[in-house]
Amino acid sequence: MKVAVGISGGVDSAVAALMLREAGHEVFGVTMTLGREGESEEVKGAYAAAEFLKIPLEVVDFSAEWKKEVLSYIKETYLSGKTPNPCVRCNEAVKMNLLPRFAFSKGADFFATGHYAKVKDGVIYRAQDKKKDQSYFLYRVEKDVLKRTLLPLGDFTKDAVREIALAHSFELAKKGDSQDFCGGDVLEIVGEEERSGDIITLDGKVIGKHSGFWRYTVGKRKGLGIGGGTPYYVLSLDSENNRVVVGPREKSVTNGFMVGDVVPRDFSEEGEYTVKVRSAGEPKGPVKVSRLADGKLQVFCPEAIGAVAPGQSAVFYDGERLVSGGVIL
Repeated sequence: MKVAVGISGGVDSAVAALMLREAGHEVFGVTMTLGREGESEEVKGAYAAAEFLKIPLEVVDFSAEWKKEVLSYIKETYLSGKTPNPCVRCNEAVKMNLLPRFAFSKGADFFATGHYAKVKDGVIYRAQDKKKDQSYFLYRVEKDVLKRTLLPLGDFTKDAVREIALAHSFELAKKGDSQDFCGGDVLEIVGEEERSGDIITLDGKVIGKHSGFWRYTVGKRKGLGIGGGTPYYVLSLDSENNRVVVGPREKSVTNGFMVGDVVPRDFSEEGEYTVKVRSAGEPKGPVKVSRLADGKLQVFCPEAIGAVAPGQSAVFYDGERLVSGGVIL
């Protein structure tokens, strides 16, 4: 079987390629350029990994597509007073869409990556290493791609992967983890000058200043620059009036929220699930999920959940199986 592996220059993708090669598959690497700062070093790393593994490497430029589909989305979402999820969008539009389709055009039967997640018959499951689980970032990948996707690291811990790399004398084994998104500073991405505005409480009292509401996320506590003994949390972003609304912790949690842009589009399995409203940490719940006539999901949380940020993704699980997800409204 011919398998293309998305090579990033990091240890995870290199070990994934090694596993597949040792399993007897014909393996070649694919990597993409996106026009990001410092990218040349990543490409050099990908070539070095491919050379070490003795596999061919194809490089394809998706910088125009990335700018159109990912960077524009980031800017628009921030300026609307919401918090984008760049990694989810990049996987949906480029990394787990254009890149595997490019690989298939080069003769690959399957596409593989170094993601920590599992996939079976086009269905995503959480990884064995729960601290490294990346299933959250993959919920919007199209089913036809998932059915031809292999995730060799899903049954391994990060420590085990490093041990495999060390056993094969990979210099990559000593590298730190790569970041999922390397887009640069928020101000640089948004392309806006600093725009001073008020930080206010729920009753409208001005208690501080900010230099751009897009630099804040609902649930954020640190870095607000507000003195005094009371800890404040970001409750909402008022983009129309250029204000950041803050309040005490008890006001930053919720017993319910709405989710739109749901996938799969025909999801109708109402019931109880666990949910992740951000990439870090364990799923919360159980929560009760109901589908409305317009396709949105209504989520009821018997135990209040904090930091439910509009624009971020809510991803639902039935045990280990990822069942659905969408954008928090």
